[in-house]
Amino acid sequence: MMGAGIAESDADGLRGFALSIPFHFNIGVDVCDRHAANPARANMPALIVEDARGQVQTITFARLKSGSDRMANVLRGLGIESGDRVAVYLSQRLETALALIAILKLGAVAVPLFPLFNGDGLGGRLTDSGAEVVVTDAEGAVRVMDLDLPTRPTVVSVDPDPPAGVRNLDDLMGRGSGYFRSVETMAEDPALLLYTSGTTGTPRGALLAHRALPAHWPGFGMAFPSPFLADELFWTPADWAWVGGLLSVLFPALSRGLPVLGCRGPRFDPEETLAMMSRHRVRSAFFPPTALRLLRQLPVAQVRASSPLRAVVAGGEPLGGALLDWGREALGLTINEVYGQTEANLVIGNGFPCHPVRPGSMGRVIPGHRVEIVDDEGRVLAPGELGEIAVARSDPSMFLGYWNNPEATAEKFRGEWMLTGDTGRKDSDGSFWFLGREDDVIISAGYRIGPGEVEDVLMRHPGVDQVAVVGIPDPERTEIVKAFVVPRDRGLLDNGTASGVLAQDLQQFARQRYGAHAYPRQVAFLGELPVSATGKIRRRDLRHLDPGQDL
Repeated sequence: MMGAGIAESDADGLRGFALSIPFHFNIGVDVCDRHAANPARANMPALIVEDARGQVQTITFARLKSGSDRMANVLRGLGIESGDRVAVYLSQRLETALALIAILKLGAVAVPLFPLFNGDGLGGRLTDSGAEVVVTDAEGAVRVMDLDLPTRPTVVSVDPDPPAGVRNLDDLMGRGSGYFRSVETMAEDPALLLYTSGTTGTPRGALLAHRALPAHWPGFGMAFPSPFLADELFWTPADWAWVGGLLSVLFPALSRGLPVLGCRGPRFDPEETLAMMSRHRVRSAFFPPTALRLLRQLPVAQVRASSPLRAVVAGGEPLGGALLDWGREALGLTINEVYGQTEANLVIGNGFPCHPVRPGSMGRVIPGHRVEIVDDEGRVLAPGELGEIAVARSDPSMFLGYWNNPEATAEKFRGEWMLTGDTGRKDSDGSFWFLGREDDVIISAGYRIGPGEVEDVLMRHPGVDQVAVVGIPDPERTEIVKAFVVPRDRGLLDNGTASGVLAQDLQQFARQRYGAHAYPRQVAFLGELPVSATGKIRRRDLRHLDPGQDL
């Protein structure tokens, strides 16, 4: 395992660094069981969880092991075996960690699902993954039971008094053994199925192997370079269903034997977030830049007086020089920036001791990875040339492929390179510079939103004839979703009141049937959509139209 922090003097020595991944490796065992077996670590805090009522639990590694063992036995009793998929549809809470670890120790595949997904956003992922069990809360159980699915999974609720047809976790845990012998998995075996949006209406499930965790160790150790002292505590507002929350914070911190705070409200509130971090003495945090922009709205003096942070990492969107300056002024530190995708994460970084910040740059390649700028044929370009950021197929963080989608997997590669869809260049000293997306995926508040999925939902509204969705710039969220709608009733085009009512209805429709993070924050009505000679929507033209209603 790589050292926790890397000094600037070590930079040259890292040039030939190669990450060694064991042949046999299991994420669940690594983040939990091996610490519980160590008398010096067994009774140390692993998770500190604050619920919506403000009640706090501290869970040791020993308790994390016994709880995940018991849950693994529950899942095995429900028929789950190696390779089966189990969905975890929960926010940051104890049962989320227990379920994820239990699934991995079983040799099964965990399918973390963002709790804001509902309707088609939820049903499409459950259907595609073929999840046989869904672990969720009471609200999630109702959502799952209301879905029209080809095959109904077993639904287990972590809350008491579940709805009809839903099993109660406490009842099942009470009957299960507190000891489970973990399945010996290879590092190359599948472990996680994380869904990432593309330009089509179908989400793609990126299948990650157990080696994805050790592949994150170098980036994690460099991104959080502060000494790992007895008061260390990690937190992120990124949900544990996303690669940033799961593999950039939760699992690598637990792997190091370091505690993680679980505390995630329905919305990010900067005042409450600052108070929460101060209350728990959060020392290291991972933020999407959107969250940092919201924190920046608070008075600098208030942030400076209240923040206990000594290491901050940002990822998911470009950070920008303004946030770097704010971090130094308000937080008294340099915000480290990381880059990657669900398919290959934590491969470039900026701001580390051996990768000093160059404002505007993404940083340099993190040791143990190989990233280049390539052309359309997958040929590596010379420094300064514009091309696509690409990660070597042999990279230890590389995904196994898209679930049940070999065509999409093949399209992701050019020869030995995985294409990120991001254009950029690399200068002579190895620094990368991001220039933009090559596809139409919308990056909003760190979430990747596929326009096709949102369009599919809106097309089901009876008032919609045609629709196209694009991302437009936003000072806080980087981009927001904007929908261009051709209404069935063309008379609405000349009726501002009626079109405003329809716009609000479409927003609510998308929130309920897809997710609150991806509904169109702007809606504009057109008589027709611009299309190419082959009939494809010209999204580029839509982005340059006059702004529509901002509702």
